[in-house]
Parts: sequence; C-alpha cells; structure tokens
Amino acid sequence: MDSVRYGLALALVCTLPPFLLYWPVVHGFIGFWRRYRPTVTYVVVLGGTLVGVAVLYRLRAHLLLVDYGTNEALVAAGAGLLAVGLWLRVQIHRVFPNTTLLGLPELAPDQHPQPLVRSGIYARVRHPRYAQFVVVLGGYALITNYLAAYLVWLLWLPGVYAIVVFEERELRKRFGAEYELYCQQVPRFFPKLGPIELHESQ
Repeated sequence: MDSVRYGLALALVCTLPPFLLYWPVVHGFIGFWRRYRPTVTYVVVLGGTLVGVAVLYRLRAHLLLVDYGTNEALVAAGAGLLAVGLWLRVQIHRVFPNTTLLGLPELAPDQHPQPLVRSGIYARVRHPRYAQFVVVLGGYALITNYLAAYLVWLLWLPGVYAIVVFEERELRKRFGAEYELYCQQVPRFFPKLGPIELHESQ
C-alpha cells in the first residue's frame, strides 16, 4: 500500500500544479489562441506544462518528505470521494461530447459550434466538471496521506475558482444574455435541489 500511496502522491504533486495553469492560459488569452489551429494551442500549452512536470519530478524527494502513513479510515473516505467523482463524470459525459471537454468550442467556435448546455446535471450546477476535479483530488489526497498532496489540493481550490472566472467571462461573450439568465437560475458550484425550472431568455 505504501508504494501505491507514493505513486499517487508523486503523480499529484508533479502534475497538478503545472496543469493548474493550463485553462487560465487558454481562457485568459482565448483571442490569441483562436488565430491558430487547436493543435497548435495544445502543443504549445501542454509542452510548457510538461516542462513544469519534469522540474517537479526532479524535486520529488524534497516534495514528498512528509508522509503520514497509511490510514484505513482516510483510504475509505478517499474511495468514497472517488466514487462521487466517477458519478459526476458519468453525468457530465451524458451531456457533453469529448470535443467540448477538450475545449474545442472555445478554441475553434466556427468549426465546433456548441450551444449553451442547460440540461442534465447542468440544470442543477453550472460547473460540475470543476466540482468533480475538486472532489476527486480530495479523494486522492486522503488516500495518499502525504502533506504535499494536501497542499496541492488546497492550491487547486482558489485555482479552480480562477479558472471558472476566466471561463465564465468567455461564455458571457459567446452567449450574452442567455448565459446571464442561466447564471441567475443555476448555482455555480453547489447543486440546486428540488424541482428544476429553467426559463428561456426573451
């Protein structure tokens, strides 16, 4: 179990900080990236991300010094969060195709038009994908029980908020009043409970 925890912690600590910058870089400069094909964006941004991963990997011995050991209660709690994350993923994929999840409607809206999705889980919460990230990362952090894994998870909390702010700015430009109304009717992170009634913009 210790080797499994170490492997998970290593993956979290080395990959998550660099990948946290991926969507802010894309959404924050979406006008720039739209001048090029999506492949160019992926190569450039992912290339920079992989450099960050390599740097952190070289520092792994220092980053993973504090290990709190295997805790069966935390492993069970983490597994529960992973189950919730899996359920969220299934709900998201029922509504969104892979092209949308890859960001193609943002990078190439003419080639990959995407209407505003307000059905399924998106009728209850505006950003279930980012909620899923937070839940899953929390689950992995509990299972690994390394200090660095907890710190990375905490880093992602404000990071996800920043990503959402960038994304919502782009969605407001793309959908205008329709998205403004959607924001008024559906909460950002915490799901709406009870009956669903979404009104169309006039």
